[in-house]
Amino acid sequence: MANPKHRHSRTRRDKRRTHDKAEVPTLASCSNCGATVVYHTICPECGYYRGKLVIEKKVAV
Repeated sequence: MANPKHRHSRTRRDKRRTHDKAEVPTLASCSNCGATVVYHTICPECGYYRGKLVIEKKVAV
């Protein structure tokens, strides 16, 4: 197994790690109820996606 012969600088290490950051997901508002939803997902509040009912939610009494 190969072992490093020389130490890599902090700059070189950090350049390699530039893509390892966490990204904040893109959020949108539901067109039906106005709740905040992650893009390309069904609204957890009302069950709509792109203006169409996908999942029927039970109404709490």
